[in-house]
Amino acid sequence: MKIIVLIKQVPESNEVQVDPETLTLKRDTVEGIINPFDMYAIEEALQIKEKNSEETTVSALSMGPPQAESALREALAMGVDEAWLVCDKKFAGSDTWATSYTLARAVEKIGDYDLIIAGKQAFDGDTAQVPPEMAEFISLPFCGFVQNIEQLKSTFMVVDRMTEEGFNRVELSLPAVISVVKDINVPRLPSLKGKIRARKATIKQLTAEDIEAEEENIGINGSPTQVVKVFTPEYSTDTEYLEGEAKEQVSTLISKLQEANIL
Repeated sequence: MKIIVLIKQVPESNEVQVDPETLTLKRDTVEGIINPFDMYAIEEALQIKEKNSEETTVSALSMGPPQAESALREALAMGVDEAWLVCDKKFAGSDTWATSYTLARAVEKIGDYDLIIAGKQAFDGDTAQVPPEMAEFISLPFCGFVQNIEQLKSTFMVVDRMTEEGFNRVELSLPAVISVVKDINVPRLPSLKGKIRARKATIKQLTAEDIEAEEENIGINGSPTQVVKVFTPEYSTDTEYLEGEAKEQVSTLISKLQEANIL
């Protein structure tokens, strides 16, 4: 079985600058880390590999600037077998649609896969759109918010999908795409041996030309959604304390809410 794990490098700090011209994040101004939810995807892939011994290989795939290599090396240090970076200036400014298209083309270029695992969402975008959109581009079944893999066979898998009421048990034919939640496992720490191996490993890179991407579908020009304005919301810290007994305070509060057209 061949597993591909989608990972994303996200800013470690909240103090991220925005490019005033493109209105996109300046990712090279802060340190990057693996998106926390993707750590669970890596761990789940490694656990599947350990259960199936040498019959399973795990590849990490990321789209980003050259510095995203550090996230891929961390994945290699955890035990991933190989790493791919989709990197090209033409991809800059991609929204979730363009990103999904680009990753789908990269997955098709890598080929020979049985299962694709991703974290449920990225901490910086917080959309949870890329895994299902990518699955649609390559016509694969998708299941999101997976909290447990009940069965995994050569042609199908059974998973428990987290819901507000509990979980749904879902069967998918393979190959398939799933996104996982943090309840599924506890990510391991890289070993010293893994860190040494990761430092020496070669990260395979794919450009827009390598994946034969159509230029009208990539980058900011291929993104149906674009940021048109970035601003810091204004807020007030004015506080008013209501005097009197509880009933009097409630009456005063209701009056003030009505005056503000809230009630």
